[in-house]
Amino acid sequence: MSTPASTSAQPFTIAIPQSTLDDLRDRLARTRWPDAPAGAGWDYGADVASIKALAEYWQTGFDWRTQEAALNGLSHFKATVNGTGIHFVHERGKGPNPLPLLLLHGWPSSFLQMVKILPLLTDPAPHGGDAADSFDVVVPSLPGYGFSDRPTAPGMGVAQIGNLFATLMTDVLGYGRFGARASDLGAGVSKEMALARPELFAGLHHSGTSPFVFFVPEDLSAAEQKFLQEAQAFAQAEGAYAMLQSTKPQTAAFGLNDSPAGLAAWVVEKFRNWSDCEGNVERRFTKGELLTNLTLYWATETIGSSMRLYAESARIPSPNAGKRVEVPTAMAMLPKDLVSGPREWHEREYTVVRWTDLPRGGHFGEWEEPELLAEDIRAFFREVR
Repeated sequence: MSTPASTSAQPFTIAIPQSTLDDLRDRLARTRWPDAPAGAGWDYGADVASIKALAEYWQTGFDWRTQEAALNGLSHFKATVNGTGIHFVHERGKGPNPLPLLLLHGWPSSFLQMVKILPLLTDPAPHGGDAADSFDVVVPSLPGYGFSDRPTAPGMGVAQIGNLFATLMTDVLGYGRFGARASDLGAGVSKEMALARPELFAGLHHSGTSPFVFFVPEDLSAAEQKFLQEAQAFAQAEGAYAMLQSTKPQTAAFGLNDSPAGLAAWVVEKFRNWSDCEGNVERRFTKGELLTNLTLYWATETIGSSMRLYAESARIPSPNAGKRVEVPTAMAMLPKDLVSGPREWHEREYTVVRWTDLPRGGHFGEWEEPELLAEDIRAFFREVR
């Protein structure tokens, strides 16, 4: 009997077993901590003292049940799409004609990145916006992340996820036309969707520039040459994680899936280095926010499957390679993102119709600067909806 392409969405409630939380606290209590050179701080990677303090709070002070209850105040669903279970949040807009909007996260983030921005998009009027700019917002967890299924076979790269999400939006939710807002791996997914099914899209709203460049055109502008130098410097100083996750993710998964302290070090270092926090991660994210994201990865055992998305995307050629996105695209550039390519670099791949240099924020834009991003998202889609 063949598997149906999709099934209707069913309500979903987050309920982590207490045994999982008890085991987590026990493992944290038994952590075997590494040494570090005197005064090393974050210079060699994750700072031992900082991760120790966070792990102690995770063990003794963090209340997952409070976070779980708050998250269950959102409208969660699961649907099986082409054989893969997809978790998503679906919040309806409160304006006269809400535009469906797909919000896509990347790594090492999760659907949690979008929680703060949700009410600014679904119900803009109480937040200084216009009710006419409201959205029906859909926030899926990428396959292999959080409460979505972990792929059990090779082959689930960003293009394949794009096919799943197009089916989710059209066949499961019944939307014929929608927008997308994405960054990081999520931007790779929305790009593939727009290349494969441009007729579905009112527009794309993206942030950031990939620092990993695999093709260099000959006719570079001076700004593009500067960007490539910055990208090379980033790859040399900060890119080891991506090389590992693109080639040997399974090796790292053994330790990260077994040690919550190791998981915290691997993930929190990225939140510190990639955000607009001036070296103090808690300037941008509370301990509760960091630990809710970490607990989501830990409880669902998805750190390994999340990293495998790098390898699958690297190994599977895009069926749309070399094509340019014709869907109208807005770029909102955050000053403390990984690197920022100039407009002409992005215009090689996208039909860029709006460009905004935001004054603050880093890689996790919706989490760091929800008001700034919501305003730019509303302004862009006002022109294309």
